[in-house]
Amino acid sequence: MKYTKIFTALIISLLFTNNSQAQTINHVQEVVSHLVGIMDTSAQSQVNSQRFNVQMTTCKVQLKDEVNSVYLYQEQALATKLDQPYRQRILKIIPLENNLVESKAYKLTNETQFINFCNQSESNKILQKTDLTESICSVFLRPVVTIYIGETPPQGCSANVRGAVKITNKIILHSQGMDTFDQGLDAEGKQVWGAVNDSYQFRWVKK
Repeated sequence: MKYTKIFTALIISLLFTNNSQAQTINHVQEVVSHLVGIMDTSAQSQVNSQRFNVQMTTCKVQLKDEVNSVYLYQEQALATKLDQPYRQRILKIIPLENNLVESKAYKLTNETQFINFCNQSESNKILQKTDLTESICSVFLRPVVTIYIGETPPQGCSANVRGAVKITNKIILHSQGMDTFDQGLDAEGKQVWGAVNDSYQFRWVKK
């Protein structure tokens, strides 16, 4: 597939850009540091009129009675409509064997009440177990020198989003932000939305 070749080429490019040896000890915390903060696609949208400027905001939250687990709240919205996010989810970041890290996504039972949740004070960023519904997808990440690359399971993740019944994704976390090849597929396996010829290129706004 064409985007697979692009994904491989991008990894090689980033490896040459980040050529220092990784000194990673805690891969969960490294992945969290790559995610927490604000990124957007403004640079990409300026050179590609077909790409909207999307902002991704991620922050640490706490699930009550799970003090030893790592949870993040993440939302995506058009930069012109930050009060109307089109994607909201909770990510549980889980250490696995062989330096793998799982980012396990959960839906929220009441998304409206969590809009702009990262603007809350630290003491208010606490979730109840009833705030989470079923797990909807996982991305499995592995360290490669100073970056992390990850993807969904081979079969993808079940979905019901804008005509897609399955979502697949490949991502790269690096010092400039994140590149993602998010794709939605219909029941016949035909792509109905998402990355085609290049990735969605999220870059840090502040961190």
